[in-house]
Amino acid sequence: MISKLIHLFLLSISPLGEAKVAIPVFFKVYGKEDISIHIVLLVGLFGNLLIYPLFYKLIEISNKRLLNNKVYKKYATLLSIRARKKTKTIVKKYGLWGLMIFVMIPIPFTGAYIGTIAAYIFKTDYKRSFYAISIGLLISCTIIAYGGNYLSTFW
Repeated sequence: MISKLIHLFLLSISPLGEAKVAIPVFFKVYGKEDISIHIVLLVGLFGNLLIYPLFYKLIEISNKRLLNNKVYKKYATLLSIRARKKTKTIVKKYGLWGLMIFVMIPIPFTGAYIGTIAAYIFKTDYKRSFYAISIGLLISCTIIAYGGNYLSTFW
């Protein structure tokens, strides 16, 4: 059981889809009988919540030390342009509420990683951005865990 939850946690913290992908994959691979849906939601959400503080600090440290490196600067610029393009309208218009809504959308590539980059790019308050992203993730993961679990009974 612990190894299954570790797999869920690692997939939830990875940029390959975060908990929005990890939770349904967990249910598909391991089934629903062994572990309570509440525990799956909590482990997936916890892994996803760790992204913001870890990734934000990584961005800060990397930009301080590596921004003079041409390769790093090229890829950091491309990633920030992509994040700005995806989030500009909603974050500029609605601020932190927009950031929360963007992260809340339960589809891949609208999660904590792009939300963190957007918070960094738009220089929003660290703590308030963390709360906005956390609430968005909580709503998204809950929709995925309970909604997906309910829908999978029909498949």
